[in-house]
Amino acid sequence: MRMNLDLNTLLEGWPHEPGQIRVRKIKGNDGKEKIQLRLDLGLIQMETADRPDGARPHGRDSLLTWHRERAEAAAAQGGTYTLNGDDCGELHQEGVQYYHRYLALFQLEDFAGVVRDTQHNLELFTLISRHAEREEMAWSFEQFRPYVLMMHTRAKASLELERGNIAGAIEEIERSRDRILEMVKARPEPAENCPEVEFLNEWLQELRTKRPLSKLEILQREMDRAVEAEAYERAAELRDAIRAFRANETSAGTQRPKRPRKPKTTSAAKGSKPSKASKEPKAEKPPKKRRE
Repeated sequence: MRMNLDLNTLLEGWPHEPGQIRVRKIKGNDGKEKIQLRLDLGLIQMETADRPDGARPHGRDSLLTWHRERAEAAAAQGGTYTLNGDDCGELHQEGVQYYHRYLALFQLEDFAGVVRDTQHNLELFTLISRHAEREEMAWSFEQFRPYVLMMHTRAKASLELERGNIAGAIEEIERSRDRILEMVKARPEPAENCPEVEFLNEWLQELRTKRPLSKLEILQREMDRAVEAEAYERAAELRDAIRAFRANETSAGTQRPKRPRKPKTTSAAKGSKPSKASKEPKAEKPPKKRRE
């Protein structure tokens, strides 16, 4: 029986749409789940774990792992480890594979997978930055760090939102935004505008409108309004209330917890199921004209 090699059979009913990331999961002939990413001239099929192409270079799960092991062995013996042009080229190809997969996983809302794959590329950039034989080789990777860090942050913050932790998501975004700003400012020719920072700032603004205000924030806003209205007596009362609230928080944080009583022995222990986490709405697309 002749094998049908025409890709049109696979692509039928799944058209490419310019500007859109089309992704699906299928079960491979080996029984394992695969990820397919639609392109204008066909598709890319990837494994869900380890190297997207399923290869095991030098018996390792990735080239990053292999080179990192060799660099650590060289350092342990007091030597140095250098990545030449061919090494960096191979690592670049691996990084592109992980790039395609984390974009696909983000569309599938597999945020834990995005965190894993973006972390791989961030560590790959660090390895090359430390061991590339020429500085321009390192820069050809480092220039993409802000974008990859932004995608890493989007995934981590999305996981916090799935747990209903808006404050945790905001902290994650603020921390990464500040790191990206430091990277951009440290460059020889800092860019006037950074699309990654602009995106994170817009997302922060959106999340802050959704987060319920804490009691302390409510008191602070009421005091600010009282000052603006020149209601100074009310402002003084609110100022005292804020001081008292902060003092109570401090004392509660430093108070030694009471020793729990020994639980009574019962014939059976009852458990409780965790509540379902709320889900974040689908995030916007990544900025255009970026790679890696």
